[in-house]
Amino acid sequence: MNPPPDHLPIAPLAYENDDFLSSHDGRIVRILAEYTEPLARFRRERIQDTVVFFGSARFRALSVANDALQLLENTGAAALAPTHEQPATPDEIAGGEATALKLHRAESAVEMARYYEDARKLSGMLSTWAASLEGQRHRFVVTSGGGPGIMEAANRGAFEAGCKTIGLNIALPFEQEPNRYITPALNFQFHYFFMRKFWFAYLAKALVVFPGGFGTLDEMFELLTLAQTQKLAKKIPVVIYGSEYWKSVINLETLADKGAISPRDLDLFQFADTPEQAFAILQAGLMQDHLKQRTHDEPAPSEVPAPSAEEILGPDIAKTRP
Repeated sequence: MNPPPDHLPIAPLAYENDDFLSSHDGRIVRILAEYTEPLARFRRERIQDTVVFFGSARFRALSVANDALQLLENTGAAALAPTHEQPATPDEIAGGEATALKLHRAESAVEMARYYEDARKLSGMLSTWAASLEGQRHRFVVTSGGGPGIMEAANRGAFEAGCKTIGLNIALPFEQEPNRYITPALNFQFHYFFMRKFWFAYLAKALVVFPGGFGTLDEMFELLTLAQTQKLAKKIPVVIYGSEYWKSVINLETLADKGAISPRDLDLFQFADTPEQAFAILQAGLMQDHLKQRTHDEPAPSEVPAPSAEEILGPDIAKTRP
């Protein structure tokens, strides 16, 4: 038997043990952290609920200073796609040097730039209206996946309206950075996709789906399925933006025609093609389902007793089902 050591160091506290926290056994702690840490921040920032914007991350915006759009290598990545996949530049087009692929990419990039500007405008309109609502907490805060493209446009519109805006980023194998328009205190980074999806769904009172790819489709159908199966203790207006794009990508009416979904499931969403049209749908749905209208018998806001600490902390973390 070996003799005992002269000195036995104090063992690290479990929550300061990096080896444990990074291990398989520590996974439950990491999962709980991705629930409790965002919850604490949402309460501190008095966020009651959100409106979520989904859409493509792959295209840059058309800026005033530079009309050369660039395609990203991966969704959410900072690196650019290979040169031969990039949209054709004006010089390449004028010189006849653009390939068919680059010409097609240029046309698509301009289309996506239009959607960027529409998302930016819609977010600004929604945030300005939400900021005018009475209450101790922030209502219908614009939320995105925190990356570039449509996500940046949504955060940017809210930022330019002078409002708080949330970015729920995800750690991916390739480089990814949050866009600069997210409110710093509401800039999140998740490891687990399912915890990120939880926070997308749990606080959302409405969803806007702009043109996008696999990630956008995944997120859209995730929330539509929750609504279809009545797993949400709330009604969520879903606006699918860009009917020409989406109807060329998926035919949702065919699902109903073939009996894969009920015809009434088509009522779970509405199409919109302008920021004004989308805003009207969102405003009507939010006012009908999530804003209590004061009757003549109710006291004016100035006569209502001050809310308790619990009432102003937010967000409203309710049961998943009634």
